[in-house]
Amino acid sequence: MTSTLRPADATEAVKRPGRWLALSVLVLAVLLVAVDATVLGLATPYISEDLRPSGTQLLWIGDVYSFVIAGLLVSMGSLGDRIGRKRILLCGATAFGALSVLNAYATTPELMILARALLGVAGATLMPATLALIRNIFHDPRERSLAVGVWGATASAGTAVGPITGGFLLEHFWWGSVFLINLPVMAVLVLVGIRTLPESRNPRPGPWDLSSVLLSLTGMIALVYAVKEAATHGLGPTPLAAGLLGAAALYGFVHRQLTMPMPLLDMRLFRRRGFSGAVLADLLTVLGMSGLVFFLSQYLQLVQGRRPLEAGLAELPAAVGAVAAGLVAGRAARRLTVRTVVSGGLAAVGIALAVLTMLGRSTGYPVLGAALLVVGVGAGFSFTVTADVILSSVPRDQAGAASAVSETAYELGAALGIALLGSIVTGVYRGFEGPAGTPAEAHESLGAATQAAARMAPHQAEALLDVARTSFVHGLHLASAAGAVILLTASAVSWFLLRHQELETSG
Repeated sequence: MTSTLRPADATEAVKRPGRWLALSVLVLAVLLVAVDATVLGLATPYISEDLRPSGTQLLWIGDVYSFVIAGLLVSMGSLGDRIGRKRILLCGATAFGALSVLNAYATTPELMILARALLGVAGATLMPATLALIRNIFHDPRERSLAVGVWGATASAGTAVGPITGGFLLEHFWWGSVFLINLPVMAVLVLVGIRTLPESRNPRPGPWDLSSVLLSLTGMIALVYAVKEAATHGLGPTPLAAGLLGAAALYGFVHRQLTMPMPLLDMRLFRRRGFSGAVLADLLTVLGMSGLVFFLSQYLQLVQGRRPLEAGLAELPAAVGAVAAGLVAGRAARRLTVRTVVSGGLAAVGIALAVLTMLGRSTGYPVLGAALLVVGVGAGFSFTVTADVILSSVPRDQAGAASAVSETAYELGAALGIALLGSIVTGVYRGFEGPAGTPAEAHESLGAATQAAARMAPHQAEALLDVARTSFVHGLHLASAAGAVILLTASAVSWFLLRHQELETSG
């Protein structure tokens, strides 16, 4: 295709009546991933009771999915650019559904960790493909902003649908049912996507370099593992060796990309201030929020005694705020400025997290609900605008790789956040002094303490739960404070890096 044909193609694409139906298929894939991520937190107490994982295994169940996705997103995004984004999306969705069954029927903590890791491999194909297809379907900037807003709003809606649906299932079925809800969504996605999605790929892709894939995977997993182990057990020989291995592998990856004539990832993208600023903002935002997201369901159920469905409904304001903000974020960024919307959104999230440091065991819902609403609105504005900036910063041929970088920042932030902030909560929690006869496993997690209390005399059980819940909430306070600092830092960094950045207004 020559450059003289591109304007005509763009106009034709804008007028194509099937583009909104194609978008509906893409957001199903987003819904699939978002629901899966949220139901895990809700099911954690039940998984703890059934599989009896240690505290470390429980963290691995929570974050190995993000580890693997973070390591493979760039590779899978580039693979989609080469073999076709529609093809990799449909294959990944099929695998995601099949592996959800393995998650549902896991019988040991080790099998659950493996199932989550394999699900991460399938998940790595989905998100970059959806954003890349949006970049190639919507050429008009204002329509693309709306499409990205719908994409982001669906992801946020998934965070509401997941807990509510998961809460209903957990009250009526066993915990594995929360993973089986992926199957009907996957079936609709594949059957409708085959007919409605247009295929797109890079016309000059170059080879898919296996050495680059292995370097990326090794570097990301080793680096995140090192941070996790250092946060949990201190800076010993094992995390230090893993960190050095990860840094060496990532250095090798970057060096190889800079020397290859047709690299897996064009590192020159990072020379663009808007692209780099948006990616860094996403990473810091998710890092600061992920500890709260992972432990909030446990707080609502195990500290405040809410039933699963009630806990899911309690988290609804965050999703409602994110959906509303995502749909108007593009318009707001054009009327104000990109950095005003992104920095303002992140500052609002940081302030809300600071408010949550005052959360107590019996805090009324209005305070929590209001804080979650502000978190949702702020995150919705920020994530939608940064996604639009990233997509509009690159040529359509590189949309898959650029989308993968964006999603890598998101998943890496989630993995690091759960590792760092989650380790803060776990470390503080383990320090409580229980009554005489408290079993050692009660110090592994609040879920384990709840199970131990059920086997103790009533007065001992009450004393154990009292100190365990107090210790857990104290850990949550420290994680929220750390998250607030990270989000306010991200706000300041975004204000600097995104200056003069504007969204396109015409094709």
